[in-house]
Formats: sequence, C-alpha cells, structure tokens
Amino acid sequence: MYAAPDLQAALASWARHLASERRLSPKTLEAYGRDISQFVGFLGERAGAPAALADVKRLRPADIRAFMAGRRAEGIGSRSLMRALASVRSALRFLEREGLVDASALSAIRGPKLGKSLPKPLSAPNARRLADPDLRAGEERETWVLVRDAAVLALLYGCGLRISEALGLKRSEAPVGGQDVITVTGKGGKTRMVPVIPAVSAAVAEYVALCPYTLPPSEPLFRGQKGGPLNPRIIQLAMERLRGALGLPETATPHALRHSFATHLLARGGDLRAIQDLLGHASLSTTQIYTEVDTSRLLAAYNAAHPRAG
Repeated sequence: MYAAPDLQAALASWARHLASERRLSPKTLEAYGRDISQFVGFLGERAGAPAALADVKRLRPADIRAFMAGRRAEGIGSRSLMRALASVRSALRFLEREGLVDASALSAIRGPKLGKSLPKPLSAPNARRLADPDLRAGEERETWVLVRDAAVLALLYGCGLRISEALGLKRSEAPVGGQDVITVTGKGGKTRMVPVIPAVSAAVAEYVALCPYTLPPSEPLFRGQKGGPLNPRIIQLAMERLRGALGLPETATPHALRHSFATHLLARGGDLRAIQDLLGHASLSTTQIYTEVDTSRLLAAYNAAHPRAG
C-alpha cells in the first residue's frame, strides 16, 4: 500500500475491525482492501508522497469525487464503483470514530445510480422442458436424482418460487395427495399461499415416490444424494447441464424460471397485483420492474378499462 506508516497502521486496525467485529467474508475483505489501496494510492499521487493521516484529514468532497471519476474513467461499472465508495466510507468513518480524522467530506457524496438488471425470461416451451427428467436421461445419475431436480425446477417455474423457498419446503408441505396450495416462507420470514398446478404436483409426487430416504413430516422435502438437505448449488449445476442440452444462454438460471413464471402470467393477461402476491413482493413497483411491464402495455390496459379513456 502506497501509504505512510501512520495511515498504514490506522487502516490495519480498520481491517481487523472488519474481520473480527463485522465478520465480513474473506472475499469481501479482499475487495475492500483493494478499494482502499486504490484510494490511498490516489491520495499519494496527488500529494506526491505516500499518503498520510494528514492527507486524509484534509479531504474535501471534490477529492472523493475526483477519485470516483478516475475509477469510472478506468472503465469500472456502477456496482464496482458503489462498492469502492462503500469501502472508502467504511474506512473513513472508522478512522473518525477512532478520533483520527474528520469524515464530514462524505456527507456531500452520492453513490452512482445503478441500472435495474433483470434475468431474461425463457420461452414457455423451454421452461416446461427444463422440468422434464427425460431431458437428462443420458446422464449417469440415479433416476430419483433426475426426478428430484425436475420437481424443484417445476416448483420454480410453476409456482414462481425462489430456489431457497422451494428447498425450504418440509415434507408435510409437499403439494401431493390432492393438496393444491402450498404455504411458502419468503424473505423476512413472510408467508404466502401459492396455488399449485397439477403438472407441478405430479412432478413432486414422482420424486416423493422414488426418493430412497425416509421423509419425516417436519424435515426437508428435498434431499441430497447422501440424504441431507439439498444444496442450492446442485440445482444450479443441473440447470447448467440443461442449458447445454437445450442450447440456452447463460442467463437461463434457476432464478430466470421465477422471472419466466411472472412474465408468462402477465403476457396472458394476469393481474399485476395477483402476480405481486404470488411472488411475495412487498411493493407493486418491484413486480412492475421484475416482469418488465412496459408503458405501452399499461397504457393499453388503461385505455381499455378507464371510463373516460378515448
């Protein structure tokens, strides 16, 4: 790090704080370390000498903006730039709490705007085929494993579940034996009722019938090959293999099936608020973004329904 001993020591204390008290992951710590090294290097270049605490004390909003502009000019994206700013904020506020610097320059800095990135929906035929275990019949895997993966993917597309929600189901919650509604626990521990179509129930019932392990009512429905709870990464890997079989792009992920569920419902005239409830979104605006509701479609619905339209 291009820094004077006093600043090096202070930032080392900050790094220890992140590791021991904030308990950040090693990868996050590494990313924060890179960001702050670049910032300190920037200060040193401007000062013409290794950056010291005195340079940090003299920081102005214009200095931080210049650093951000320089990073942007190097071609980093908005998310990386946002993380770089978060790293600088974390370090400066820690040093301020330690009584070493004044971090007031941060108050005038706003982070870069982030674009809304959305997974691309699959076509309805491809989404249905992903939940067909016969598509992977040539793989050297036990039949029950292929049927299990197909059942999970069927829940993602047929019910719009997150992968964590599908794998969080208990055996007693399995939509089999005429049970056509499941209670799903989503983000923040919120529960919602989701209807289950016959094709999904059939896929889950086939898995339950073939699973070689005992499935007590209060334990996880979906099991790994050794009998423990199924790891989400296994479904992600299964999706990767299916992408290859169908010639689908890398955007065809398990989460894209949830997106496809919402998009296909909307395309068939599904009510936006009903889709919001099915997805478990807290606000309608999230659903509008998630399903890529375009202005022309909303305007057409308005013109068709409003008494004074036209």
